Amino acid sequence: MRAPAFWSRRGLASSLLLPAALLWDLGGWLRWRLVRPERLPIPVVCVGNLTAGGAGKTPTVLALAALLKERGLAVHALSRGYGGCEAGPLRVDPARHEAAAVGDEPLLLARACPTWVARDRAAGARAAVAGGAEVLLLDDGLQNPALHKDLVLAVVDAAVGFGNGRVMPAGPLRENLARGLGRADALLAIGHGEALPPGLAATGKPLLRADLRPEDPGAWRGRRLLAFAGIGRPAKFFETLRGLGAELAGTRAFADHHAYGAAEAEALLAEAAGLGAELVTTEKDRLRLPPRLAESTRVLPVHLGWRDKRGIEDLLDRILADGRAQP
Repeated sequence: MRAPAFWSRRGLASSLLLPAALLWDLGGWLRWRLVRPERLPIPVVCVGNLTAGGAGKTPTVLALAALLKERGLAVHALSRGYGGCEAGPLRVDPARHEAAAVGDEPLLLARACPTWVARDRAAGARAAVAGGAEVLLLDDGLQNPALHKDLVLAVVDAAVGFGNGRVMPAGPLRENLARGLGRADALLAIGHGEALPPGLAATGKPLLRADLRPEDPGAWRGRRLLAFAGIGRPAKFFETLRGLGAELAGTRAFADHHAYGAAEAEALLAEAAGLGAELVTTEKDRLRLPPRLAESTRVLPVHLGWRDKRGIEDLLDRILADGRAQP
């Protein structure tokens, strides 16, 4: 879906949807009352967000996997596999599976560590444990009550924060902000900006900071590009390219997890040729492109850079100290 403009402010359109937002939030509250979380014999680190759309969860999971692997631990990731048709539990094989089957994010994660997709998170977690996991990284599980989490990071885009502060469909929040923050052990603000609520410090939750850092940033200066993306906030991708000195001859924004069709692929190829520009997209988008378009499209890889690495390492050390995870 593409976020409507009124999610960034409170107005008539948002207010008219408040009754529906109340029902949405009530449904989430009831779900947590009816499900008893299953506790695993290994630590579970959950990376989620409180808003719809991308905030940087996948790069965060990849960065956490690297930190845990440095400790000699067998790290596995678990995802719902949004956008894929496989219900799982299924271990993702990048050489065999496509985004249409398992989703784009699990394919990226599987390059870094064993990754499972499962609509039933508890069943997927048990499969990971049976597969040798010593620590489980739960991608996008903040609103899912199926598993006990030992560490919960709530990720937020520092430039947009929580929008108008209302629950979907009246705003971008997946649930009541106070309740969601109450389940988080720490908040991770990614990027530059101060769009976070002024009262956040009063919650007592640690606030970590990080940035999405492009790889080989000097390679884009002066390049004439037609940029396109189907992610939570395509504008952020376009801004990054401009910041690297690229000349954007055109931009095309699609809905998050958009499945590109053959006609769209041909239209993008023709438009790029007419503009005398190279096509460029995100790593996640490239996994959803038809072959001919994928072959002709450059990718801007990014990775998460911690501003305070000691802060996240302290949180990880705390949950690993109970002896359930040993290399």
